[in-house]
Amino acid sequence: MGKILNNWLKSTKEIPLREELDLNIRVASTLLEGKFDIIAGKYGITISQYNVLRILKGVYPNGHARCDLSVRMIERAPDITRLIDRLEKQGLVERDRTEIDRRMSITRITKKGIKLVENEHKKITRNLSDDECRQLSNLLEKYYEGMT
Repeated sequence: MGKILNNWLKSTKEIPLREELDLNIRVASTLLEGKFDIIAGKYGITISQYNVLRILKGVYPNGHARCDLSVRMIERAPDITRLIDRLEKQGLVERDRTEIDRRMSITRITKKGIKLVENEHKKITRNLSDDECRQLSNLLEKYYEGMT
């Protein structure tokens, strides 16, 4: 078992490799969730709002309608409209009505919102090179592919 995981678990006992992998993923997930709680609190937003910013950054300069945002969320949010309202008040997103259907609005991330997301992702992954990020991302996709 890795030294860092050993310290985290306060254990010296060897465990099977696949169990070690599971524990490492759980510890990383717990730490990452805690980090995002801190990030969200620092900017006065929720994790769900951060998720919306992440989604919108991925399609910038385009945007998404509310229904398109809600199906892309990692954690589902029951009231996407209010969530977007709060982001708009902070200047992190903007909304425009579509020409085709005036009842539908498209939400786009602002430069301020992009800066927030980019800065925080860089901080969280600062211990990894681009190649290591790519490799870890590919391995994690392979890992959870069998769970969906």
